Amino acid sequence: MSIARVLIIAGSDSGGGAGVQADIKAVSALGGHAMTAITAITAQNTLGVRAVHGVPVDMVLAQIDAVVADIGVDAVKIGMIGSAETANAVADRLEALASVPVVFDPVMVATSGSALADDETIAAFGRMMRRATLATPNLPELAVLGGEAAILAHGCALLIKGGHGSGDMLTDRLIEADGTETIWTDRRIDTIHTHGTGCTLASAIATGLAQGMPLPDAIARARSYVRTALSRAPGLGKGHGPMGFPVEPFQP
Repeated sequence: MSIARVLIIAGSDSGGGAGVQADIKAVSALGGHAMTAITAITAQNTLGVRAVHGVPVDMVLAQIDAVVADIGVDAVKIGMIGSAETANAVADRLEALASVPVVFDPVMVATSGSALADDETIAAFGRMMRRATLATPNLPELAVLGGEAAILAHGCALLIKGGHGSGDMLTDRLIEADGTETIWTDRRIDTIHTHGTGCTLASAIATGLAQGMPLPDAIARARSYVRTALSRAPGLGKGHGPMGFPVEPFQP
């Protein structure tokens, strides 16, 4: 294929800063073709999430089946999963795509602080991680999921994102399944407009994997893309606004 095909399984963000809206922008800017299986519709803006409407499981699966049967998939990005039932059903579908890399962003809380996953859904994340190539939790999500050892026990690589840490510098750490570690440290970009950073990073990584990049290289390019987007944030809204997504063909 002349273009990498990335299937995004995630929720929609009416504010355009996160969720499938952010995912599509990132995949497209990095030269991939974005496809979606929407798990939930959210009414949200930069101040928070006002309402969430879960998409029925059979409709989520129908979206996956439709694109797999016709267009094909080179990588999968999973974000907001919606419910434990959806998580388990999606995990079943992914078993048929055994050779396809999967990036799992264990979305639990929006940047605004609104909860996006209940306890039962979080408990089902184990099945996602057993199928994933890479899990990308931030520090609070890492703690809820039991820490490094608990996630690595599922057999996936782990990217620990340091954005929720303190200080002027932030560190992201990749631990691969064989124990190999890669560390990136950068100066923190001073902005409150960080809505959608996790979604964007995971989709950008998935695009790199779909294009055949080694995992550390896919992460390095994705980090560069997100940092560029943060530096271009247009300052929209009264809260945590969207980033300024580069939409031209992106070169780090």
